[in-house]
Amino acid sequence: MNTYYKFCPNVFLAKCDEKHEKGEVIEVTTKYGKENESIVFNLIFEKDGFYYYSIVRADGFNVQEWARQRAERRREWAASAERKSKEYFDKSNKDRDFLSLGEPIKVGHHSERRHRKAIEDAWNNTGKAVAYLDKAQEHENKAAYWDAKAETINLSMPESIDFYEHKLEVTKEYHEGVKSGKYPREHVYTLTYAKKAVNEAQKNYELAKKLWGEDL
Repeated sequence: MNTYYKFCPNVFLAKCDEKHEKGEVIEVTTKYGKENESIVFNLIFEKDGFYYYSIVRADGFNVQEWARQRAERRREWAASAERKSKEYFDKSNKDRDFLSLGEPIKVGHHSERRHRKAIEDAWNNTGKAVAYLDKAQEHENKAAYWDAKAETINLSMPESIDFYEHKLEVTKEYHEGVKSGKYPREHVYTLTYAKKAVNEAQKNYELAKKLWGEDL
């Protein structure tokens, strides 16, 4: 049985007890027993009789699609909350014509109970309308957050090779610019941080090539 193995942040390999060829479609089982059709890319390493391959889901599901689904779900929740807010707002206005007259409660009168209940219902329903409106806004904010995440590229994706190659070029250019004086040193650690960014981009680029590159 092929199972998932956490290799590094965002990246799971297929841990296999048999060898597979690049491009082969295999079933990989989650710890919950769900099987996902996956496409084999590269053999990353062998250990204790197992073969560890980089893989992608055959159905195209990845971190971007996951984020898009989260955003869509939040928008559905926001729409539901807005509908409930409208329902409670309408209920809060049920006795609007009567309450708008501004008449005082007639204590002891047969209308007292109805009058008090109308005020209480209007108050409670208004509060619920506002609460659901706030909830709808919260869901919209979360949807916007996941929309941004839907553009994420990380090492779990073959596209990360081009992404980190470009990032490496950018960080190298900035680092050289800081050294030459092209870019100002904002603080005493500017050059140190620039070099650290280059090292990080270099590490990720090399790892991306190892995971998804063609020439291994």
